[in-house]
Amino acid sequence: MADAPSLTIVHVLRAPMGGVLRHVRDLADAQGAAGHRVGLICDVAGTAGYNEPMLAELAEGLALGLRRVPMARSIGPGDIGAARNILALLRKMEPDVVHGHGAKGGVFARAVGAMANRSRRPARIYSPHGGSLHYDPASRSGRLYFAVERMLERVCETILFVADYERQTWRAKIGEPRCPTRVVHNGLAPGEFEPVPAAPDAADFLFIGEMRMLKGPDLFVDAIGALRGGPHPQVSGVMVGAGPDRDAIAGRIADAGLGDAIALRDPMPARQAFALARAVAMPSRAEAMPYIVLEALAAGKPLIASHVGGIPEIMGPENPALIAPEGAELTVAMDRALSEPDRLARQMPPVADLRARFSAETMAGAIIETYREALARARGAAGPGSGPSSSVS
Repeated sequence: MADAPSLTIVHVLRAPMGGVLRHVRDLADAQGAAGHRVGLICDVAGTAGYNEPMLAELAEGLALGLRRVPMARSIGPGDIGAARNILALLRKMEPDVVHGHGAKGGVFARAVGAMANRSRRPARIYSPHGGSLHYDPASRSGRLYFAVERMLERVCETILFVADYERQTWRAKIGEPRCPTRVVHNGLAPGEFEPVPAAPDAADFLFIGEMRMLKGPDLFVDAIGALRGGPHPQVSGVMVGAGPDRDAIAGRIADAGLGDAIALRDPMPARQAFALARAVAMPSRAEAMPYIVLEALAAGKPLIASHVGGIPEIMGPENPALIAPEGAELTVAMDRALSEPDRLARQMPPVADLRARFSAETMAGAIIETYREALARARGAAGPGSGPSSSVS
């Protein structure tokens, strides 16, 4: 494939934040470095938690630039105007591949992607990143979103999952995909596998991520409170991030009288945050394949994490550092980590193994391969949805 032609690729996502933006950044950087022309369409600025510094840095290297269109989180009448605006931008870029990320980005990429290039039909790729799969299939919202996902399978060349867990969840909640699928794990750059030692004044535990109850920041606060009131009165924590529930978490810290025990910090680069604590706690209630788990382990940080989503695919399904996302289990795990810190460190997967399995180079190469296979279907006789197939990279 060394002489394969370069591609014009446009990524579409609603919310430029968290692991989804990190994934798109790494992918776009690798694709640009490989000679492909890359662009990005996302929501306009102004929403709390959007990582504008990372987005600005990414935009500098995009051959097709960064374009911003108002996109609402929920399904509504405004989506019609957003779809028209996105289609107009896509037609100017004339992509070979339209890659939608997250629920809303995926809807736009698939719904209007086929009309994006009048001369050559583009491939439409969808990466859920958890997204709509977090909904309960018995709920009204879940039924709506899953019906939309099912319908859009027919206008999608490939669904790219970041974890096998994500693909199995799709099958359980939506059904066997009617288009090809592939699992490609997230990956890290070589420098991210270097250790990050704790600062001399480091706290005991770090929570880092979106301040959203789904990620379990309330469980972290409650566990620190329980430890302070019990066997570890001097335990300390630091919480790094922003999001819709940040004010609620700040209030929870104040109401519990933990202002001197938990420092609340604004978003910062993960490796900078890792130096703020001796161990990391990630009590998420739901995840797909979280970058922060990979980053923490690659940096040599002892980690307590929830046994949810694709996390067991990283740490091993029987790893004793994995817990249920419940306050009592988190408190016990943090108590044990304080009492026996070496034990938690020994439970971490070897960094050499992580480097072999989760590299950005491997991730980007597998996705470009997927694009080319999808393009062959889109521009060939078979077309999208020509028959489900699956693979794991």
